[in-house]
Amino acid sequence: MATPAFAATMMLLLLWWPAHNILLAAFAWRTGRPRRSAAARGEGLEFWIVIPALNEERVVGNTVRNALSLGTERNPVRVLVIDDGSDDGTPDVLREVTDPRLHVLRRDLPQARQGKGEALNAGYRYILRLCEAEGSVSKTIVGIIDGDGRGSPGMLREVADVFGDRGVGAVQCRVRIHNRRSVLALLQDLEFGAVADASQSLRDLAGSVGMGGNGQFSRLGVLRRFDPAPWSDCLVEDLELGLRLHVAGIRMRYVKSAWVTQQGLVDLRRLLRQRTRWAQGNLQCARHLRKLLASRHVGSIGLLDFLAYLVTPWLTVPLSLVVSLLFVGTLVASWSGVTLGGLIAPPSALPGAALIGVVVLLVPGLVWAVVHRLRLGEEPLRRCLLAGLLYPAFLVLGVIATWRALFRVLARRNSWTKTERLSEDEAVPVGGA
Repeated sequence: MATPAFAATMMLLLLWWPAHNILLAAFAWRTGRPRRSAAARGEGLEFWIVIPALNEERVVGNTVRNALSLGTERNPVRVLVIDDGSDDGTPDVLREVTDPRLHVLRRDLPQARQGKGEALNAGYRYILRLCEAEGSVSKTIVGIIDGDGRGSPGMLREVADVFGDRGVGAVQCRVRIHNRRSVLALLQDLEFGAVADASQSLRDLAGSVGMGGNGQFSRLGVLRRFDPAPWSDCLVEDLELGLRLHVAGIRMRYVKSAWVTQQGLVDLRRLLRQRTRWAQGNLQCARHLRKLLASRHVGSIGLLDFLAYLVTPWLTVPLSLVVSLLFVGTLVASWSGVTLGGLIAPPSALPGAALIGVVVLLVPGLVWAVVHRLRLGEEPLRRCLLAGLLYPAFLVLGVIATWRALFRVLARRNSWTKTERLSEDEAVPVGGA
């Protein structure tokens, strides 16, 4: 028979999931704005926005024009597009933009198509050479916006205000999805605009902000500390750069008042492939655990957060096996009446247990649906609630992606095919942020 201690442990594990999400959701209301004195020092900072482009003819024109529009007299901007060996109409689209602030760095095979990290490193070296000649390294901020990204109005002022604190070396902006007409894309916006936003707000307080591939900004002088290659060949080169910055004691901040929107994937197959790549990259980042543990710059709370999101992917596989076995055991118990010594609820208790399980499973998604509606206010409540009800299935997709990623790691497979963009008429921006 199951002991009271075992029953209490199972109950705690059952309640941890909704309780964790409810507590985390409270941080969706945290602002974390810079002090006025620090904001004033952000005047005069100059920005380079880097756009890595490989066959981006469908989106890159609008992305470049948006990036150029972000500059102000207070914080001027130049844009560098790294054409990483495109063989579509990307070069033609770029030639149509005649703004002198646009720079295009063309990379051809065999140097091209060596991964996003290598393309960004080439762009960094290009910018560094120009800024060293100008003597502007100390006041230059380098931002990354993907080929389908759109920066929010006033974005650079918000980012510059945070960089007004000279102790800040890097900033990550909020990420949103702009083609939210499909429920699958709305689920991704729920993930980025609500869940990830709240998580990053907590990390901003704990000193463990993570870097994303879209909307990340770093001081050029900070990147020069990792010369000649700030970015690695990791499949999540953005996250790994953030870990290296933390180990080096470079302070990072999260800004939710400035955001970048990107295309969401509306095809399950492509989404699974994207999440598999992310999961494999997260598995690769576990190699930084030893350095994080040894770093005197990483605080205790931040270290716990790093441990949580670097170790969790490795635990996903065995935990999903345990959950699957318990589910199968419950089905067997309901059919045979065998409770395995009280480990499985008897058939008479299964309806009540199933009801509790369904409630626990659905509560987190519904919490994030309400957060999305209250904080962003762009989608009807019924659509938010529908996405919230489907959120557990969306998480199952992540579990499947982690299984696939683990097999790829074991097979030492690291090559990837770039995700194809939707044309702009298929991804019309909906709402703001």
